[in-house]
Amino acid sequence: MGVEEHKDRAKTVGQIRYAQLTISDSRSTEEDATGRLIQRLLSEAGHTLGEYLLLTNDFAKIQEEVRRLLKADLELIVTAGGTGIGRRDVTIEAVEPILEKQLPGFGELFRALSYAEVGSSAFLSRALLGTALGKVIVCLPGSEEAARLALTKLLIPELRHLVWVAGR
Repeated sequence: MGVEEHKDRAKTVGQIRYAQLTISDSRSTEEDATGRLIQRLLSEAGHTLGEYLLLTNDFAKIQEEVRRLLKADLELIVTAGGTGIGRRDVTIEAVEPILEKQLPGFGELFRALSYAEVGSSAFLSRALLGTALGKVIVCLPGSEEAARLALTKLLIPELRHLVWVAGR
C-alpha cells in the first residue's frame, strides 16, 4: 500500500484524544505558554485534550506518567520540555525505552526545519517520535517556536496518518 492509499484510509480517523505533558523545573501552569500553544494548535486541528500535566525533570516520574497514559483512552501523548542537553533534561532518556518503534526522521526533519530558522544552534535541539501500545508519543522542545514548528510543519499534517498506522 502506497503513502496516498495510507493517507486515504487515515481519513477515517476522527477526533484524536491526547495528553499534553509539560516538563519543566521552572514553569507553573500559569506560565506554560508552550503547553497552551500545543493545546490550541491541536484543538484548532479538531483534536481533544484528555489530560494535561506539568511535571518536573524527574526521570522516574516522567516514565511513570507516560506508562500510565499509555493505558488511558488516548491516541497521542505530547511532551514539551526537558529535551535539551542540560543535566536535568531527561525527557528523551525517560521516554525512549518505553517506545516500541521510533521514527528518527521526525527529529531529523525537525532539526532541518529549525536550521532554516535559527541556524547552527538547531543541532542542540532534540525531538523524538515513536509508538508504544498502538499510541503515538512525541517529545518536543519547551520553546514555543520549536513546538509551533514541529506541530504545524510535521505533526499535525501527518497526525491522522500516524494514529491510523500506529493503531493497526
